Order: sequence, then structure tokens, then C-alpha cells
Amino acid sequence: MPAPRSFKKGLMFNTLRGPAVDPLSLREKFALLRAAGFDGVELRGSMNQAEVLAARDATGLVIASVNVATNWVRPLSDANPTVRAAGLEGLRQALRDAKAYGATSVLLVPAVVNKETSYAEAYTRSTAEIAKAVPLAESLGVAIAVENVWNQFLLSPLEAVQYVDAFKSPFVRWHFDVGNCVQHGWPEHWIRALGPRIAKVHVKEFSRKQAAERGPRAGFNCELMTGDSDWPAVMQAIDATGYQGWMITEQRRPPGLDGAAYLEHLAQKLDAIFAA
Repeated sequence: MPAPRSFKKGLMFNTLRGPAVDPLSLREKFALLRAAGFDGVELRGSMNQAEVLAARDATGLVIASVNVATNWVRPLSDANPTVRAAGLEGLRQALRDAKAYGATSVLLVPAVVNKETSYAEAYTRSTAEIAKAVPLAESLGVAIAVENVWNQFLLSPLEAVQYVDAFKSPFVRWHFDVGNCVQHGWPEHWIRALGPRIAKVHVKEFSRKQAAERGPRAGFNCELMTGDSDWPAVMQAIDATGYQGWMITEQRRPPGLDGAAYLEHLAQKLDAIFAA
């Protein structure tokens, strides 16, 4: 019998929504997560540090990761150097926030490719800006973890490996999102390629059928274990890397579930995935 898997359960804070939780204070939301069986939370950037620390200390909920607040609005790939500078400061602030909270990594969308910004420009600009933040990341002991998202950039696992390795720093790693790559690939292939570069994992579902019928983003409108993620294959790939860290869910809340009932349901789904 293989040893049971041991992961830390986390939830992306931006997904903690609904009529039962929206009126709650940050401390009450943290307490709700803790009671449902979550070990930690992934926060958005630029939150009130004092409020976060007070809620953390009162509930025992761990801050696993911090999202860079400027990811999309001030991308590091922008043609305007002023915009890039603001994005770089957003990355640096997320690193400082993460250090204050005890988080070990920040989630970074490294670039955005669009009609105005070519792939090559996004690559050159983003690597130059991230390199400026690496010394701070190293001094704080907080990793910059690049995420695979729908930004039309770093579209293959081999390219993702090349991108991370180019920085030659153990503090530039990868925040792997299972659901985000299902539309155009297989998560288990990415996991095996990225290997020890994985700093955190987003547990998210995606349905190719719903995406085909209702539009690409509708693919995310399905519960865990009801889409096209092959969770046994995903978990076997994770086992092969030796990863034993945070599994952070980023799911849309289904109709009919809210508050404590939804969080308990989600925690049970994570348990089922860990056992797959």
C-alpha cells in the first residue's frame, strides 16, 4: 500500500464569495475557512497588512501565497516603461507582503501577449523586469512563482522550464494551475516537465465540453472531479516530483451552496482528489 498523501489545503481568497460570506469581516472569513478544514489561504496583493496579521494570528490560518495585485493592469510586458515600473513595484510589494505574512511565494502573471505586445517583446521585457526583483526575493526568502494562465504566453511546459531556468535562481519557480492548461494540454505532462520547479499548485477543474458549447471560460463552470482533469494521472505526476506542499483550490461557487456548507463540500472534494 502506498503511503497516504499529505498536502496542505488552501483556498484562493478571491473565490470566497457568496451571500453568507460577503458581509463577514476578514477574521470571520478566516475562521470559517479554518473550521471547514482548510490549513491556509492565498491572498490578493495590496490588502491591509495589520488586518491580515490580526486575522491570521486569531484563527491560526496560514497565509500560503500572495497574488501580485498589478498582474493584469500593469503587466511587466507593457510597451510603456512607466507601466512596467509600476508592475515591478507591485511585484516587490507582494514579496514584502508575503514576507510579513509568513508566505513562501508570490503568484506572478509574468506578461500579457496581445495585438499590441508581441510574444518576443513580452519575453524580453518580462524577463528583464523579473530579474530586477530577484535580489529582493532572495533576500526575503520568498519565491517568485510564475503561473500558467490564459495570457497567450509560455504555452508549453518545455518553454515554461526554459523561462524559469534562465533566471538561475531557486527563488524563481512555478505556480502550476491544473485547470488552466486543460483546454490546450494535459496537466500531468506539465507537472512532470516542471518537476521541482513547482512552488504551489492550483486545484481547479475545466470541462472541454462546456467550453465548446458555451464559450471558453464556461469550461470553468464545473465542480471538482466533474470536468476533464484526469485527477489520478495528475496526482501520480505530482507524486513523481516529490511535491508535498500546498494544494490551493480556485473554484467558482456552484449554485445552491454557500458559506460553511460550501467550504466543507470543497474540502471534501480536495480529500477525494488527494486520494485519487
